[in-house]
Amino acid sequence: MNRALRLLRRRAVGSIPVLLIVVVLTFLLLEAAAGDAVDAYLLSIGGGDAAIAQSLRASYGLDQSMAARLWLYLSSLARLDLGWSVAFDRPVRDLILERLPNTLLLMGSATALSFAIGSALGIVAGAKPGSGRDRVLSTLSLVLYAIPSFWLGLVLSILFAVQLRWLPTSGIETIASGRTGLSRAADIAAHLALPVATLTLVYMALFLRVMRAGMAEVWGLDFVLFARSKGLSRARIVLRHVARNALLPLVTMLGLQSAAMLGGSVVIESIFAIPGFGRLAQEAVSGRDTALLTGIIVTSAVLVILVNLAIDIVYAALDPRVGASERGV
Repeated sequence: MNRALRLLRRRAVGSIPVLLIVVVLTFLLLEAAAGDAVDAYLLSIGGGDAAIAQSLRASYGLDQSMAARLWLYLSSLARLDLGWSVAFDRPVRDLILERLPNTLLLMGSATALSFAIGSALGIVAGAKPGSGRDRVLSTLSLVLYAIPSFWLGLVLSILFAVQLRWLPTSGIETIASGRTGLSRAADIAAHLALPVATLTLVYMALFLRVMRAGMAEVWGLDFVLFARSKGLSRARIVLRHVARNALLPLVTMLGLQSAAMLGGSVVIESIFAIPGFGRLAQEAVSGRDTALLTGIIVTSAVLVILVNLAIDIVYAALDPRVGASERGV
């Protein structure tokens, strides 16, 4: 536990300059883009004269220099103030806190299912490399991984929502249903079934292939040969020795895929009309809302850093060699 805490402290301190670089680069890139939220707002209401545009830019602080706006944003960010959304006329922090739970529920469910199912099938495939089940599962994983997530989502929606009418087609829950407790939880689960299934099938294939490849590599190591020479059963060798060591690269892949799944939420949330983080980012881009888009990117960076910190702790628990150099820290 002490070793894990030292590792966590070192990683957390090292993440601060990374987050600062992300904030500065994001702000500068978005500020360098043509147009701003005032232009998008005036376009949405049918236009306006230069005086109105100048007044709006002054009220939102968009008439200041880029350096002044950057310093003002960093000062506000230090107070956990993400600014004001011009497109929604609301604080950015409120918008993010309103939409983020939906995305975390979607991504967390899909990640947990894809990791559990993918690693289990990877163990089944890698338990006997070259067997019939290994070839079948490897082929299936390749096919699923090659399918675009948006196409798979549309196919599942047409089949289970339109044709069979088993599941709802869109949203996070039934609007104004008045449900509470378990009834509301069941309604949310029904709405999330198709988007979670879409993401699970795609990323399950990736975890399956990584787990299978890791087990194929571990089979040839000396400690596995020693275990076989002792006469241990194949099931015990697979579960206690091969699968446990093959799990390490899978845990690393889990941390890397967290950022990919967060980015992929834009497509899935658009297909299934889920009011989440991804759709909020799409609306921010459409409205040229720099403050909102910057807040979304900063929040995403913080989430990825937190996930990777958790992955580091899990990795240290699985492999005692990790973090050994931090003992003197």
